[in-house]
Amino acid sequence: MRATANHDLAAHNQYRFGRLTRSLLLYLVAIAGAFIMVVPLLYMLSTAFMPNQYVLQTPPVLIPTHPTFDNFVAAWSANNFGGAFLNSVIVATTATVITVLLSSMLAFAFGRYRFPGRTLLFYLMLATMTVPGTVLVIPQFVMASRLQLTNSLWGLIIVYSAGMALSVYLLKGFFEEMPQDLFDAAAIDGCGVFQSFFRIALPLARPALAAVAIFAFSANWDEFTWAITSINDDSLYTLPVAIEQFYSNHATNWGVVFAATTIAVIPMILVFLLLQRYFVSGIAGAMKG
Repeated sequence: MRATANHDLAAHNQYRFGRLTRSLLLYLVAIAGAFIMVVPLLYMLSTAFMPNQYVLQTPPVLIPTHPTFDNFVAAWSANNFGGAFLNSVIVATTATVITVLLSSMLAFAFGRYRFPGRTLLFYLMLATMTVPGTVLVIPQFVMASRLQLTNSLWGLIIVYSAGMALSVYLLKGFFEEMPQDLFDAAAIDGCGVFQSFFRIALPLARPALAAVAIFAFSANWDEFTWAITSINDDSLYTLPVAIEQFYSNHATNWGVVFAATTIAVIPMILVFLLLQRYFVSGIAGAMKG
């Protein structure tokens, strides 16, 4: 009996040691990953607040000894950077709203209704995610030219809104998990398809909609290839194009360049902070579906 008890205790201690080791390794990996991602961001922020003569110090300094806002003032006032920021806000926000609305309608149809070709259409739509965006630049440009949408913010908005396959995929699983009894009761009360969608499905899908909004806004805010291809008017530049032009003109003034980059990052951080409480539950619900 004593030998058996000692064996069980040794096995239990070995199991606890194994769990502790795995947890420690996971924490070390998480810390290393956080370090790799956070340090460049901190260096960008510190350089943005640092006078240009202190930028190339060796070793690098993460906390500036003489912080200044001059770099931000210079960045905002140079090369119509403020106008590009406003253009990006208009384009990214409008395209995100359109993407969320249209993708939720498509996902609701795929998730709640059965119709001929439903599965085939859904997988064909998912297959579009495997096509690199750069491959579509030429046909998109030809179509936009014929529709007179080049050199126009609406041309950017329409193209950005068309890439909604991932959004539909995320939302479809969420809509499929909704109880059918809710929609049956709504139908008995006289609600049609659109009323059920707007009054029942959308309010319940807020977490998934928030996740989709974060992904869509980030993609729209960062997009560069189509913007540089279709826009040739300086007053219509979005931030990615403006920053590229900005770097060409201020490559030696890293404080101003990093200040411009910091300004460009702030809206994405704010969007994530506003919607983060819905983000995890939205992704979990979509993956479950």
